[in-house]
Amino acid sequence: MEDQNSNKKGQMKIELNPEVAQGIYSNLAIISHSPSEFVIDFARIMPGVPKASVKSRIVLTPEHAKRLLQALKDNVARFEENHGPIKSIGGHGDQGGFPPMNFGPAGQA
Repeated sequence: MEDQNSNKKGQMKIELNPEVAQGIYSNLAIISHSPSEFVIDFARIMPGVPKASVKSRIVLTPEHAKRLLQALKDNVARFEENHGPIKSIGGHGDQGGFPPMNFGPAGQA
């Protein structure tokens, strides 16, 4: 009988601790690159706050960045097959660019 904890050929076990499993909300990604790496900063913009706060930074090789791009394309396509098209924010569609970040007037406490 095979041990339940043994890996099947070609599979990798991934550990996800409870703190990381909760995730971090981000509504902005800033991507920069050099000849040897891509850097993705995941940030959060809040209404009435002039600064975005970077919550996480991921550094990837160009090869892994391209794999991530393909994985995102595949997953978005599967999502849209199941749930319908994802609405483009700001009418930019696949043209890129940044839609205006309009949170409306600043609230008062």
